[in-house]
Amino acid sequence: MVSVSFVFAMGALPEGASPLLQIVPFALIFGIFYFIILLPAKKKQAKVQEFLDNLKVNDRIITTSGMYGQITRLGEQSVQVQIADKVRIEVSRAAIGGYQGQPPVVEPEKAN
Repeated sequence: MVSVSFVFAMGALPEGASPLLQIVPFALIFGIFYFIILLPAKKKQAKVQEFLDNLKVNDRIITTSGMYGQITRLGEQSVQVQIADKVRIEVSRAAIGGYQGQPPVVEPEKAN
């Protein structure tokens, strides 16, 4: 039968090893996670925020749902978009995907 002290001893560091050695693998994993996932996401979010901050009246845009229109009024959280003659809708700034005729700044969510 295996004693409990033997099981705990299996997870212990070898004699003379620094406790910092246990932290190194976690630091490496966090570093890889940061540079592969978090940093590109942060850069993309900054690009999207810059795009939304630079919107102005008369910009021709496309929403993330695929509606084309022209900005007629800017609000703090929303934008009024003219989608046809005398037809204006209010949409969230976050719903604007990009300028017409250019690649989208905000990638549409993919359905599973």
